[in-house]
Amino acid sequence: MAMFSLHLPKTAARFGVRRTSVSANLVPPMEMWGQPLPEKIGSAPLDWRSLGFEYVPTKSHIRFAWKDGVWDSGHAFQDPYLPVHMLANVFHYGQALFEGFKGFHTKNGDVCTFADKLSWQRLSHGCRRFRMPEVPLEIWENAINETVRDNVSFIPPYGTNGSLYVRPFLFGSGPRLGVGPSTEYTFVVFVNPVGSYYQTDSGAMQALDGLVNDTYDRAAPLGCGDCKAAGNYAADLESMHAAKRLGYPISLYLDARERRYVEEFNTSNFVAITKDGRYVTPDAPRSVLDSNTNKVLQQLAVDLNLPVERRQIDFEKEVDSFAEVGAVGTAVVVTPIRSLTRGNQTWTFGEPKVLRELRDRVRAIQNGEVEDKHGWMRQMKLDDAPRDKTVLSVYPGL
Repeated sequence: MAMFSLHLPKTAARFGVRRTSVSANLVPPMEMWGQPLPEKIGSAPLDWRSLGFEYVPTKSHIRFAWKDGVWDSGHAFQDPYLPVHMLANVFHYGQALFEGFKGFHTKNGDVCTFADKLSWQRLSHGCRRFRMPEVPLEIWENAINETVRDNVSFIPPYGTNGSLYVRPFLFGSGPRLGVGPSTEYTFVVFVNPVGSYYQTDSGAMQALDGLVNDTYDRAAPLGCGDCKAAGNYAADLESMHAAKRLGYPISLYLDARERRYVEEFNTSNFVAITKDGRYVTPDAPRSVLDSNTNKVLQQLAVDLNLPVERRQIDFEKEVDSFAEVGAVGTAVVVTPIRSLTRGNQTWTFGEPKVLRELRDRVRAIQNGEVEDKHGWMRQMKLDDAPRDKTVLSVYPGL
């Protein structure tokens, strides 16, 4: 029970109203209305073990604006909608880049992002390619820190096999009628809790049958396929849909010039473990996405004394030498490929023993279960900006 004084304006005395002390129960709105959520890891009312890779509304996002050569100080917003001019460059001339990485609640209780500096480096490369202003590392890290901290309730707890997906993106937001770079840009960071996409309920890795794509090209040989540009993914949608109509959940692109050399899957890099124990992945610097997950896996393969080869891969000549094939990326780490079909011919691959070991090593690092020897994990300081968020109110949280 708490005591408070009901303070009335002086004019109230004219009408015979007297100040008085009232004894009342002050109930936080979270108890009366179910909001706001308590600020602790995993306190959002979600079934953490059943999460997929779908949108989950969270508390807030961070937004920075660039204009006249200067980034502003950034602001947090709860409204998930962005006010954007109808002539914004992004709608007409496609200046849009995005990134994606994950944050984890680790075994010892820390919250860490995984390899987010590699994402910043890739975004910076895309900015140079698309004539967009680069996001300074300080802004990048502060935006991620604040967004994760403000959405701490949505971080899946350790042991649930979930993670906090972090999506920074940058787009031309200024009005532009003629073709050219935008005069204004917006940088946004939002987060979304996600589950594991590469495991079945029994915990086994889920292998997929793939189709070799001879009908579409993902990127031109000297194009922008190495950038995480929004348009690259839009261009893949019809190809992806066509493969699924034929019963293949994933398809593999070959090079656009000769349709001979392996490039990548729809949204993931290609990796193979050969029958003689080599880790091979394509080298196509301007047409294949520079995958951070692939970089991590290559380093872990080196740690296991596996020869790593980044080079051209002649599909028809080399496919019979593959013992294991995987699609690698942020969302899945590794998805094993059970078979690849091209025309009337199908090649099948073995159990992903090496790829499983590499995947398990990545997950162990992300979960804080083994030492991070390569410095990929960046710890979030959730309490370095303490703020009293207790609100006493008779109104529901909005």
